[in-house]
Parts: sequence; C-alpha cells; structure tokens
Amino acid sequence: MGVDKKILVIPGDGIGQEVTAWGQKVLATIAKNYNHTFHFDEGIMGHVAIEATGEPLPDSTLDKAKNSDAILFGAIGHAKYDNDPTLKVRPEQGLLKIRKELGLYANLRPIKLFDELLEASSIKPEILRGADILFFRELTGDVYFGEKKRTEDRNTASDLMIYHRYEVERIARKAYEAARTRRNKLCSVDKANVLEASRLWREVVQEISKDYPDVETEHMFIDNAAMQLIKDPKRFDVVLTGNLFGDILTDEASQIAGSMGMLASASVGDKVGFYEPIHGSAHDIAGKGIANPLASILSAALMLDISFGLKTESQRVIKAVEATLRQGYRTMDIANKHTENDFIMGTDAMGAKVLENLN
Repeated sequence: MGVDKKILVIPGDGIGQEVTAWGQKVLATIAKNYNHTFHFDEGIMGHVAIEATGEPLPDSTLDKAKNSDAILFGAIGHAKYDNDPTLKVRPEQGLLKIRKELGLYANLRPIKLFDELLEASSIKPEILRGADILFFRELTGDVYFGEKKRTEDRNTASDLMIYHRYEVERIARKAYEAARTRRNKLCSVDKANVLEASRLWREVVQEISKDYPDVETEHMFIDNAAMQLIKDPKRFDVVLTGNLFGDILTDEASQIAGSMGMLASASVGDKVGFYEPIHGSAHDIAGKGIANPLASILSAALMLDISFGLKTESQRVIKAVEATLRQGYRTMDIANKHTENDFIMGTDAMGAKVLENLN
C-alpha cells in the first residue's frame, strides 16, 4: 500500500530554482511508479522572499513548512548581500529561522564517492576509493545562534559559542544509532584543548558512548580532523561535530565526492525533515542552465529514506544516478579531460537522463 505525504518545495535563490525542479520530478516519478501519493506545495525563502515581502522567511512559508511531512529546498543567497555586509535583512536569516522553528537540530551529510567520479576529485583515486562517511553536524547551537555583539565604534565584534548539554546529547544519540547501522565507528570532532564549549561537548559524548559499547569512539581536534579527512578519508565512518566545525568539514569533504554539486543533506529533528544540496545559490552560473542537479536528486533520495522510510525507492533513485554516471554523462563541474564533449550536459539534460534511468 502506497504512502500519502505532503511535500513543500522551496526552490530559493539562484541555481536552487533550476536544480530543485529535478528533485521534485524524481519524487513525482517515484510516486507514480510505486503507487504513492505526494502532494506538492511551494514556498519562498531567501532573497526572492525579501524582494517579494521584505522578509527572508514569510509566515506563509513557515506555516506550510510546519504542516508538511518533508521539505525539498534549493539554495539561498545573492551577490547583493556578499558585497554589502552591512545589510540588516539577509537571506541566510530565513534558513537559520526555519531550522530553529522546525527544531532541525541534526544535519546529516553523506559523503559517498561514486566510482565513476574518482577522476573528478583533485585527490588521488587510490586514497579516495571506498570512502563512505556520514557527517552529523549539530545545527541549532554554536556561534551561529549565540549572542552577537558589535561595539558602537564598530571596531570590536563577538559571537558567543554556546552549547547546552541536551543539545549535545540528542545529536550524539542519533549519530551513535546511525553508526550501529554502518561500521560501528564514530569520530567526535571538537577543540577541547582550547574551547570550554568543546570541553562540554567531549564530556557529554564520552558519557553517551557508554550506552553504545559496540561502537568504537574516537575524539579528534578539528585541525587534525581537517587534515586527516584529506589524508585518509577511508578511516572515517560516522563523524559527529558542532555547527561551525561541521559547516567547514562537510564543505571540505565535498572534494572527496569531486564536486559540491554531488552532495545531498538532510536536516532533521523530531518531526519535519528538510532536504537540500549542500551547494549554495551560485549566482555566478545562475540562469545559464549548467548547474548540476544530482545533489538535489540525491536529496530527494534521502527524503524517501529518512522521512518516509521508503528505502527501496531511495535506492532506486541512487541507482538511477549511478547508471547515468556509468553511461558517461557529466555536467561541467564533474567532467574531466576524458569526458567526450557530447556527454557534457546542462541541468535539464542531465536531469532528464536520470529520469530515463529511473523509469
């Protein structure tokens, strides 16, 4: 018997509007092929929302989000804000607010290399082959949500790095549970030799680890983790870390997969799941039709698995992406010197190839 789910689509800004359409089409195809019912609605957030309403996250979008089973998101951002840091209303505020309002405290970012893309990374293939990492990044604490100050003379600024015990406990348990379904290894990343917030982090993780004696726990400082991730990515299984460190490490890890255009993510709490590519709005290529839609498609696969429990359907999407890559098709960001010109595709052509392989 098929499932009946409500999905809110928020394309956002820049290339988000181009790639999210393909994530939605893949979900619609899965619904048709497996007799599920997916009800799609759309909302605005980010720069487009500021232009339309003056707010980065309008109440109408937030209301729709709270009444959905899952959200498929694109990206936010615009060059206007990058060039003027004094602007008070910014697209990113919408993303931070929706995470907080929906209680999306755990960001899951799988870093799995498709063998077909070994040559797309700047790292040697022999170092990469077999890498399979699942990041758990805490998403609603840390410096992004701590108190922010700027002196009247504008010459001094501070951001409070703050964590509460319960915030570390809840994401640590999710990470340990995931490790049990994988290789039973967890690496917790912090800066406990310098930061008091990291010392609390490490203490709590050490306590939680006692409930999971079957999982091998390792603690690593952020600077060493950043180096080891490139030196020997296969050593990692589940990586657990805070908001700031997780933001940096997962972008670094995109080089393992060859391109940020290949990486999906899930932000979850206790109810609604939020699924998005890890790439930004990329306004430099927006509107050119060359963005890679595969991260949005793989985000849709994550939604099917994590929010809806449709593991067979999720794997079907991943296999369709693998088949497309195996056939030699590439967008510009994952092409290399061996890619034939006829196989370098734009956003829509690449998305259409995945759909062909899905049917």
